[in-house]
Amino acid sequence: MRVWVPRRHSLRKLWCMAVISSLLMACSSEEPVSTSLASVAAAIEPGIEITTVSTKSWLVTGGDVLVEISLPDGLSTARLNLSLDGRDVKANFRNISSRSVQTLLSDLPNGDSALVAGIEGTQLSQSLTLTNYPITGPIISGPHEQPFYCQAAEFQTVAGEMLGTEIDADCSVPTRVDYVYWSEQAAAFLPLPLDAGDKLPADISTITLVSEEQPIPYIVRVETGTVNRAIYEIAMLHNPFQSAIDPWNKSRHWNEKLVYTHGGGCRGGWHQQGDHTGGVMRRGLFEQGYAVASSSLNVFGQNCNDLLASETHIMLKELFIEHYGEPVYTIATGASGGSYQSHQTADNYPGVFDGIIVSSSFPDVTTATIFTLADSRLLNYYFTETNVESFTREQQRAVAGFGSWGSIENLSRGAARLDPLYTIDTAAEEQGGEVSPQALQADLYSAANPTGIRATVYDHTVNVYGTLANPLGLNARLAQRPLDNVGVQYGLGALNEGLISPQQFIDLNRDIGGFDRDLNHVAQRHQADPQARKRAIESGRVLFGGAGLATTPVIDYRSYTDHSEDGDIHMLVHQFSTRQRLQNANGHADNHVMQIGGRWDFTVDQPDLGNLFRQMDSWLMAIIEDEIERDPVLKTVRNKPQALQDSCWDNTAAVRLLIEEEQSYGGGSRCNELYPAYRTPRQVAGAPLANDIVSCQLRSVNPADYGVTITEEQMAQLREIFADGVCDWSRGDVSAAHHQGTWTSFGPSPINRLYK
Repeated sequence: MRVWVPRRHSLRKLWCMAVISSLLMACSSEEPVSTSLASVAAAIEPGIEITTVSTKSWLVTGGDVLVEISLPDGLSTARLNLSLDGRDVKANFRNISSRSVQTLLSDLPNGDSALVAGIEGTQLSQSLTLTNYPITGPIISGPHEQPFYCQAAEFQTVAGEMLGTEIDADCSVPTRVDYVYWSEQAAAFLPLPLDAGDKLPADISTITLVSEEQPIPYIVRVETGTVNRAIYEIAMLHNPFQSAIDPWNKSRHWNEKLVYTHGGGCRGGWHQQGDHTGGVMRRGLFEQGYAVASSSLNVFGQNCNDLLASETHIMLKELFIEHYGEPVYTIATGASGGSYQSHQTADNYPGVFDGIIVSSSFPDVTTATIFTLADSRLLNYYFTETNVESFTREQQRAVAGFGSWGSIENLSRGAARLDPLYTIDTAAEEQGGEVSPQALQADLYSAANPTGIRATVYDHTVNVYGTLANPLGLNARLAQRPLDNVGVQYGLGALNEGLISPQQFIDLNRDIGGFDRDLNHVAQRHQADPQARKRAIESGRVLFGGAGLATTPVIDYRSYTDHSEDGDIHMLVHQFSTRQRLQNANGHADNHVMQIGGRWDFTVDQPDLGNLFRQMDSWLMAIIEDEIERDPVLKTVRNKPQALQDSCWDNTAAVRLLIEEEQSYGGGSRCNELYPAYRTPRQVAGAPLANDIVSCQLRSVNPADYGVTITEEQMAQLREIFADGVCDWSRGDVSAAHHQGTWTSFGPSPINRLYK
């Protein structure tokens, strides 16, 4: 049996300490094993320890892996031998301490290799199996999506050139390194001339690091290449005339910490490589010394699949470590779709990220977002097509729950990500079936092309949800979907608050209907496929919050948009849904900090985001340096900086004021007055704040549900409408499914594979 233990001085391995003893006692070789990033060969007695530094031993990619070998006290690394599949690989040892070395192994074949370490003149030896996959992936996300549109020729590098044409069917391009400098004259990054020796351009700007008093030339090294069919960028301050870079020779101006950036969106986010990353040229981060990494498949508008995003995180993090060395810690950051990715990778694949700073956040794409979008399209159709005259605008808003009436129509358009059909003569609020590359338009699914691309979140995530047999037998890849509105009493809260009448409530729930597989409106409510709803919860597509997130520092900041006249999906309630999931899973959310209404940048006039990064740095470094507390949960909570508290900004006066108080979903606090949170349609219908139930359990209609007088005739109508019952939200999901652990796979890796 393999045993996984934490590496020394490494923050992202702390989570493993809480579970290692239970793993030793409870896990058989057939059971999934949840781990953090590094893996080691087990040794019951003190002996040689082999540790993979850059990734899991079973998830090596591209033929390279950074390995560390540690010896027992009293033994010298001078007597250490190391072989890979019988080949001597001792030559490239780098001494890390008197009894440990590192080496970057290369040219591993695909599949398993045996790494063996031994001490000359002794019986001591240890072995570790390394399993290598192609740099093109996949490793854990299941079979690659096809077709897949390459976009390297459309990707502009930081030097202003196009990246070039792919060299294979997996959209690969040769890795390149560009040096650029910030030109004072052009107010832009320009290629740094490397043929003039160490003479710098006359118009070069300077940048001042927070750790140094003197400014330095503003020169950035940017590596661009492909991994997992994604285009990636890695950027850091580095003067090429000073030194070369490798895992043991780091840039003089890198603080040895990494920030991973993300992009938002979702509509159109499938079947493509993408033509930009989440952005790595971040002056505010460079000033603090960070390296910055991102990839095109970590932009949700190009890849609306958090599992594929997590796989790309894992693979790019490995490549970064093998090129630059192990960072002290890694922070994930991003807004909207970037928050999904940060939350879910941190929870499902702990150790990839050590802290997350997110904005305009949602817990995940599967529940809070999609449920709200789908319900909004149903309501918009009902109010504009089915029952045009019976509800005032304010009553419509009350049924939807939103802070702005405009959000009903706005979010209805957002449901395009669930709709596989695109027709040019359909109203914008009913559109779907988008693909970004024009070359894929002809491949879209339609009545005339039933085997075409179904451009939806569910079909893009078919490796998780599985397929549904198409009645016509034409499309074997029709995905199952975890979408359900059976038993949902739309407008229940509005009824009980006296904002709509009982007859309006009855008419609404009788006629709102549901969606068929192509998101056409039908009279019947839509029901989740049992396999899909179970897998959504078990696999972490529905954010759990009690795995890696239990020990991850989280800073969640946002600008307030709930009152936007034209509507906005980024509503404050989603932030509270995430917090509630943490509380449900862990009994607290003390590692979750919320701030609202700040000036979110790194400048003097917009300083608040820069301050959050400094506070996160203090938090993570305090965790690393805490050698007293052994419980990683307590270690995370107790090291939160005193100056980092829940807060909101009062911007109503001439001088803005920071109000430090616990952020709550409701109540009469000053922050609640300034930034009220509103419900989603499902929460108006009684769903819990966590909003994590795919299919509710049902019970009979009960007159006690209603805070207004309901006649016997009206009760009879309600019993007919809800013949199978109404949602009993207190009983949880009908599947009774639970999160199945971390570092799970959907293939090709067999380790921790959830479904065969």
